[in-house]
Amino acid sequence: MKILFVHQNFPAQFLHLAPALAARGHHVMSLTDEKNPRPSPVRVVRYKTPPELNLSPMLGRTYSEMAERGWLAARGCRALRDRHDYTPDLIFGHSGWGETLFLREIWPDAKLLVYAELMYRTRGHDVGFDPEISPDSDEARVNTVARSAHLIQGLVQADAGLAPTRYQADSFPPELRRKLTVIHDGIDTVKVCPNPLAEFPLPDGRKLRAGDEVLTYVSRSLEPYRGFHRFMRALPEVLRARPNAQVVLVGGEGVSYGGLPKDAAGWKEKLLAELDGQLDLSRVHFMGRVPYPQYLALLQVSRVHCYLTYPFVLSWSLTEAMAAGCYVVGSDTEPVRELVRDGKNGRLVPFFDQSALEVALIRGLAGDPDAARLQAAARETILQGYDLHRHSLPQLVDWVESFAS
Repeated sequence: MKILFVHQNFPAQFLHLAPALAARGHHVMSLTDEKNPRPSPVRVVRYKTPPELNLSPMLGRTYSEMAERGWLAARGCRALRDRHDYTPDLIFGHSGWGETLFLREIWPDAKLLVYAELMYRTRGHDVGFDPEISPDSDEARVNTVARSAHLIQGLVQADAGLAPTRYQADSFPPELRRKLTVIHDGIDTVKVCPNPLAEFPLPDGRKLRAGDEVLTYVSRSLEPYRGFHRFMRALPEVLRARPNAQVVLVGGEGVSYGGLPKDAAGWKEKLLAELDGQLDLSRVHFMGRVPYPQYLALLQVSRVHCYLTYPFVLSWSLTEAMAAGCYVVGSDTEPVRELVRDGKNGRLVPFFDQSALEVALIRGLAGDPDAARLQAAARETILQGYDLHRHSLPQLVDWVESFAS
């Protein structure tokens, strides 16, 4: 088949799938934003970056932005069709950015698949989950309905969709859920594995090693959606109880989900101000975003890895932490419960129970007698259901090839 992947940040979720399909003899190409700097494992063509739209806050803002990107992607595809006589048999794009919205008009006969990451919902998910940060309101729920328009349109137009977890697939209404198959992107468990010789350098030159008392937290951005505020508020008690513990946080200071605080430039600044005088900052290390090998080494030296999240998209960092054999303390929220079972392959605590979080983190750092069993079970969970080469990639390839004419 001629297969066209479409994603503004390609390769993204298609990092392993695109080259695997190329290796099987398919003609694989990707369409991405002209400013995307990521290296690609297959041939790339680019569409123009959408301009900054001067939109006032309104219910149609999200759809306008996504439709603009979708039109520019469609124009790029039209050029492929008209100037280069290119017609794919199958298009596979991420529906979250609007890029697939108008591709049916360019190639009406191509199969169209979408990566359906999550459907925004007004109840039971992130909206109103954390009243401290974003209180539930009619306005918040109405805005959520409006933000879902392009996601619904994208899946309605598609022949089928793919979701990485059951929780994320089940966020879609039943009439659309029927179009979805659940296959995780997959974790390379050969690369992501325990390493007793791992070392992680701190900015001051010290090195943390496997076996040290290290507490880790990883998120794309340090923000409430990933429980940053709950984690930070646990640190004063954790550091008092464990005087030799070192805390390492990886993540940017911007916002990936939600919004910025009203009284500070970012959530890190806000929480440090709130906890001023309560933290020994010589033992709390903010690393920003780090290269992947350094991130992997951090997981390998971690004694306790904390993963907290609203009911929302599940982070790759949790599955990679489990594959690395981490002792995981996670939030007892639905996306985490799909992988972590309390007392079986990790520890779960209620998202808003500050004392329970502190106790769980201290217990792990002090040397939980069940740690080795939980860590082995965490890795086994990934090996048995999320392993890239044994499970995810073969299933993904079969799924895509099932749409061959």
